[in-house]
Amino acid sequence: MQDSLLTTLNINLKRLSKGHKKIAAYIAENYDKAAFMTAAALGSKVGVSESTVVRFATELGFKGYPALQSELQQMIKSKLTAVQRMEVSQSLIGDGDIINSVLTGDIELIRETAERTSRTDFQAALDAINRARRIYILGVRSSAALASFLAFYFNLVFDSVVLVDTASASEMYEQMLRINEQDICIAISFPRYSKQTVNALRFIDDRGAAIIAITDTEKSPIASFADHLLVARSDMASVVDSLTAPLSLINALIVGVTLSRRDEVYENFNTLESIWDEYQVYEKTEDLPEDAKQ
Repeated sequence: MQDSLLTTLNINLKRLSKGHKKIAAYIAENYDKAAFMTAAALGSKVGVSESTVVRFATELGFKGYPALQSELQQMIKSKLTAVQRMEVSQSLIGDGDIINSVLTGDIELIRETAERTSRTDFQAALDAINRARRIYILGVRSSAALASFLAFYFNLVFDSVVLVDTASASEMYEQMLRINEQDICIAISFPRYSKQTVNALRFIDDRGAAIIAITDTEKSPIASFADHLLVARSDMASVVDSLTAPLSLINALIVGVTLSRRDEVYENFNTLESIWDEYQVYEKTEDLPEDAKQ
């Protein structure tokens, strides 16, 4: 998918008008910058009108310029280096309010995820998790934090949860040696996508286990392996990716599981509370000195 837009540009280049060729040439050479330009800004950059840019998008088969821009942004997510991400972030935020820019962006990503997530697909994923004999959770690099968070809470609910340690590729497969059609793997991957995750899912798919993929788009390299696909919007925030919306979706999975197994979870937590109290796992606020409470 990543180069499909550039391929489309090359295929259509000869039949494009003079103004459209200018736009195509600029995008091909500067897609990282064009992805964040408005139609007016892009037109001004190459010396054509805003309406010409809009017509260019429809000429290529997009519903409008926003659809073309979205395709560009998706393409660069997995292509930009860390240095290029810094440059894009600087051009977008500049000397503006970083807190407002980043947090407002996160709010929008959560809103879009809430609107676009199929409730039917979400419930089907919950049902598959509850049916599984063993639950494997897989996340590499920045996605490892999300996988660890999900595994922590699932371990409080289920007896057989395996957080796959991805530090060593060979040991990763050894941990999944017994995975089969009775099990499920929840795989988490966001740009820049890890080849390690894709290879692991190929291994898991060959063994017949069900796969829930949590990723940012239907065109993600892990989406094709999914029996259940859950899409959470993600975007660049300098050298890091915003994983706020994916974390919110994972929170929803945890809540959904606990509500569907209410009696069992209630009993587990009653037992855990007794253990936590006995072994003083948590600090009690009433035992803190007054100045520590402020």
